[in-house]
Formats: sequence, C-alpha cells, structure tokens
Amino acid sequence: MIRLFDILFSILGIIILLPVLIIIYILIIAESKGGGFYIQKRVGKDGIDFNLLKFRSMHVGSDRQGLITVRAIDARMTRMGVFIRRFKLDELPQLFNVLIGDMSLVGPRPELRAFVALYNSEQLEVLSVRPGITDYASIEYVDENSILGSAIDPAKVYVEQIMPDKIRLNMRYIQNQNVKEYFHIIFVTIWHIVKKNKLTKETIKSENSGHKNHLK
Repeated sequence: MIRLFDILFSILGIIILLPVLIIIYILIIAESKGGGFYIQKRVGKDGIDFNLLKFRSMHVGSDRQGLITVRAIDARMTRMGVFIRRFKLDELPQLFNVLIGDMSLVGPRPELRAFVALYNSEQLEVLSVRPGITDYASIEYVDENSILGSAIDPAKVYVEQIMPDKIRLNMRYIQNQNVKEYFHIIFVTIWHIVKKNKLTKETIKSENSGHKNHLK
C-alpha cells in the first residue's frame, strides 16, 4: 500500500511542480557554472547503491572539500543554493527516485557508503527498507548543519553522536511501518518546514528593526 502511495504522490508531485522544477533548474545554471542537478551515490535498500538526485546548491567541485555541510550558509553554496536548501527545495528531484523505486517519500535518509561501512550489525537493519525523502531523524535534526558548525570536529560528532541517534530514530518507523505513520511523518515534516521558516523570517525582521533603531 505504501508503495502505491509513493507512486501516486510522486507522479502528482512531478506534474504539479514541473514548472517550479524547471524555473529552479534555470536559475541554478544562470547563477553558476555547471548543470542544475547534483547526482551522488547513496546506499539504498538491501545495501544496493543508487544515484540520488538533488538540485545543485554548491559550486561545481565543492564536494572535494568535504562531504559534510557544517553551516546553514556554507561558503561553497551559491545564493540560489542557500534559498533552495532553506525551503528543502533541493530535495524535490528525489520525487523521480521515489517514482522509479529507489526511494520512498518516508524512510531513513540514504547515507554515503563511507558512513554505512561504519554501521554495526544492528544498525544495518536500517537498510531493510527503502530510504526516504523524510523521516523522524530529518525532523529531529532539522538544524543539523548548525550543530556541526559549532563542533570542533564535525566529522567525529556526526559519526559518533548524530549518525547513531538518527538510526535510533529511524528504527521507530521501521518497527512501526504502516500507512498511519507514513502520513504522520509527511504532515509533521511539512509543519516543521513552515514553522522553521516563519521563525527565520521573524528573526530577520527583528534584526533589521534593531539595526534601524541603532542607526537613529
């Protein structure tokens, strides 16, 4: 049943959002050299690699400087990249991954092979389901980049603290995988994105107001 919803929603999403997808692609290639998509090998269900599709948010070749983004606004990111990441628009092309069966709308975020190689036998259970666009871990660690940005050793913090906790959260869905949980995670994800960006706008507005008062 979940696979049926994945196919239905991904097709509807692609059709409805097609103009938006085209506009984002054009704006990305207009701002910086390179294509509009970023393709990266990730580990999927049963440990099989697949090509994860995203909108490119960084300058071409930036991944050679490190695979972990440690700030909300990374110096490697384009202006368009900052915008699409803020609203999670860079993930929209993954609707195609969902449609062809590499991913589900809901499921553990797919990891790089280098990180999966560090999983213990229990953690490998996370590979028993299709990876997803969103999950409990994505909701809990919506400010992951900020956490890593304040760490002395971001890679160590990710591997030893964040990654194990993400897998623990992912197991909640794996052990209770049903339609109710599927829709619950989708709605909670949308709510958190809206809430986060509302708070961001209020913060920016407050900072601008304070700056104007300071100039008076």
